[in-house]
Amino acid sequence: MPRISSFYGIFIYMYYRHHAPPHFHAIYGDHEATIAIATAEVLDGALPQRARNLVTEWVKAHRDELERSWELARANEPLPVIAGLD
Repeated sequence: MPRISSFYGIFIYMYYRHHAPPHFHAIYGDHEATIAIATAEVLDGALPQRARNLVTEWVKAHRDELERSWELARANEPLPVIAGLD
């Protein structure tokens, strides 16, 4: 599972050839959540509220890149690194 971004101690991963809906995994310390790309909704797991807010902000800023990475992952192609939050 490649790491595609990291910021403020949050690590973002995306699996190759994973199931729909398009999503990624956010890990912060001992917490992990599966996040929908289209809505930034938590599909599974949980993050502390501050980390959750940062991930939501990041998704809004990088949704197009995430959608492209999802397509690349489904095609088993290398995934680009996506910038974190400044």
